[in-house]
Amino acid sequence: MKNSNRSKAYLSFGHYLKLQYGCRVRKLSVHSMLTCPNRDGSKGETGCIYCNNRAFTPRHEIIPIHDQISGQIEKLKNTTNVKKFIAYFQTYTNTYAPLARLKTMYDTVLAFPDIVALSIGTRPDCVNSEILDLIESYSDNIDVWIEYGLQSVHNESLKRISRGHTVEDFYHAMELTAPRNIKICVHVILGLPGESHRHVVQTARKLASLPIQGIKFHPLQVIRQTILEQWYREGRIKLLDMETYVSWVADFIEILSPEVVIQRVTADAHKDWLIAPLWCQNKGRVLQSADLEFSKRETVQGAKYNERP
Repeated sequence: MKNSNRSKAYLSFGHYLKLQYGCRVRKLSVHSMLTCPNRDGSKGETGCIYCNNRAFTPRHEIIPIHDQISGQIEKLKNTTNVKKFIAYFQTYTNTYAPLARLKTMYDTVLAFPDIVALSIGTRPDCVNSEILDLIESYSDNIDVWIEYGLQSVHNESLKRISRGHTVEDFYHAMELTAPRNIKICVHVILGLPGESHRHVVQTARKLASLPIQGIKFHPLQVIRQTILEQWYREGRIKLLDMETYVSWVADFIEILSPEVVIQRVTADAHKDWLIAPLWCQNKGRVLQSADLEFSKRETVQGAKYNERP
């Protein structure tokens, strides 16, 4: 896919979707009612130190998947000019169930002809060949993405945030996934406790060497009723200001391949749950600041892709 005529210095998800499908496309957030091995006692009971999905999840947890999708499609078609959609299994770990249940979940998407892609959010320690065979089978009809929550390539950071998996788990998941007709998107968090700019650059360089097709950036956010909230109130962590975050995102994107889709530059949480940093609430301002950062530097995505330390 050629990345010409971009409106931004990086390959934004909106631009990619327009090139791919010729129209505006929206993601539909789907709640699968699954849990996570870091919450059910398999690997932990409290989850990651920053995690409280109630700050991000639409309020349809007990609604059947078919009804979640149909309701969102109807609303968007009636209020916007969006005609095509991506079904995004978003909350918790959407491969963490018996194969038969996963197939029933994913099959629901095929009932909607306006859905052009299936995207499945999960952890790198919760896939195997059988699950990936199932996920790949949907690529006969629609595009398929898998979104791996990595956060950092540093094991000491993953341990510090109680992630419950290692970077080696991620590399193994990459080995299983990369040969298949599945696009890979990786989630990273900038500003993790104990991480400096050097850690972020190392994560960027490692991901730049891997066959990924997309990435999502998240600033570290303090959400109510999390372990991180306690750390924040005790003064144990320091959060990034917006200028530093935007600068680090730009540094990261310069290192990535020009072909990697930047699915998300920043993330926001519901105002009732977000404690800090409050600049996350103004997503438009963060995106504008990122554009200005690239303009100021006179640089673009991939400018340092071929550089090696």
